[in-house]
Amino acid sequence: MATAKTAKVRDPAALIRPLITPEGVDLRVKLADAGTRASGFLLDAVIIIVAAVVISLVVIFGLSGLGFDSAQPLFIVWIIFIFFLRNIYFIAFEAGRRAATPGKRMVGIRVASRSGAGLTIDQVIARNLMREIEVFLPLSIIAARGSAGVADTLSTIFGLVWALLFSLFLLFNRDRLRIGDLLAGTWVVEAPKVALVEDLSLRNDPIAARFQFSAAQLDAYGIAELQKLEEVLRRDDYFALKAVAETISRKINARVEPVDSRAFLTAYYGELRAHLERKLLLGNRKADKYAR
Repeated sequence: MATAKTAKVRDPAALIRPLITPEGVDLRVKLADAGTRASGFLLDAVIIIVAAVVISLVVIFGLSGLGFDSAQPLFIVWIIFIFFLRNIYFIAFEAGRRAATPGKRMVGIRVASRSGAGLTIDQVIARNLMREIEVFLPLSIIAARGSAGVADTLSTIFGLVWALLFSLFLLFNRDRLRIGDLLAGTWVVEAPKVALVEDLSLRNDPIAARFQFSAAQLDAYGIAELQKLEEVLRRDDYFALKAVAETISRKINARVEPVDSRAFLTAYYGELRAHLERKLLLGNRKADKYAR
């Protein structure tokens, strides 16, 4: 019985989840396990600490000629800066195109929205500010009380238990969610590194050349759908290509045979990408199909 249970926990398929795109296509993803997430966080923590130490040394040498009274306000500013450093670090990188901090990229994981839509800045901010309550706040309290010489055993134990409970929360739910992920509607998935990725817009497909699209047909979708379409083309799964081609052709009122699904999507991807890039040059950013 125990052996069967252990095998079930270690089964890689237990971390596979459906991810339904706005077009109704199931892009199955694999959740990052707790060990991988911890490794990514520790790498990020090392980067933040190194940056904080370098900044601190610069500040110390710069203020060495000032007295204690003159340096005290600047010390408060330094504390606030460190707070913003660790928060903006996570928010800025996860809000980017790769949706991953340098630590996450090193271990091959990224943040994704559980709804299947594009990751929003609101979600990124929510999941990362929650980390302050989960980890940094109790540790900061312990450090502050220790430096002031008023730390006691009870408050230290309370702070450590607080941080530990929140940190281990992802071990006690099947989707490996932090409290921040739960509130923000996100999860962390595997994103294996690809050694070399071709530019899909440069594919030369003789069948694709037959498809031409009007401006109205290209206006049906935005950047979010372009990214999802790229994922479908890179997977090169026949049934996914067929389903997406049927959905897009129905929406833009075009005809396409199932056998031509890949060529149709390749042509549409190339023209949609060029269309959106032209609009960006004019300052018109269409985030998704709902944007006007």
